[in-house]
Amino acid sequence: MINFYKSMEIAKDLSKKIFDNIICTPAFCLSALVLTFIFSLYLDYDVSVSVTANTSSRRLPIYCVENDKKQIAISFDAAWGNEDTAEILAILKKHDVRATFFMTGGWVDSYPDDVKAIASAGHDLGNHSENHKNMSQLSTADIQLEIQKVHDKVKKLTGIDMFLFRPPYGDYDNDVITTLEEMGYYTIQWSIDTLYIKVMTF
Repeated sequence: MINFYKSMEIAKDLSKKIFDNIICTPAFCLSALVLTFIFSLYLDYDVSVSVTANTSSRRLPIYCVENDKKQIAISFDAAWGNEDTAEILAILKKHDVRATFFMTGGWVDSYPDDVKAIASAGHDLGNHSENHKNMSQLSTADIQLEIQKVHDKVKKLTGIDMFLFRPPYGDYDNDVITTLEEMGYYTIQWSIDTLYIKVMTF
């Protein structure tokens, strides 16, 4: 977790090279590299987080949690290229910040050394499904398969059991959340999609 001012320093560094590529080119790094700031998302493994919100019995993923500190969490979706991975890792290291990288199975297959580098740098490894499908349109068995394939690949590469999942396109329903919960996963969304960075000046 990092405070807001530190996050702006990091965003400034990232924007110098990476965000122009993200907005302007079709082949941008780390999954359409959707860099997301999840406000007050507390990912300490010792803390229990409720993922249920009772609004007409609809299950909700974690968008944010109560935290009396003004902090944010940074995450990346990794589903396509890796052109900027090393630079992103260098920027995070420079600021002594840990982030979460949500990876698809195809990305793990294509860039196993990057997966290992992310893990070695102390960042959280998150599951982004095997094939980047709309999860709410899948059967329970297919949801399980989409998650387990990536889980097993990352476990084999790093020895890490992932427990964070971000649904592709932000698409979920009650069955998605319940299925993931039964698999030992928290379903994570973003509260701010930082493509807004394009209109900001530093």
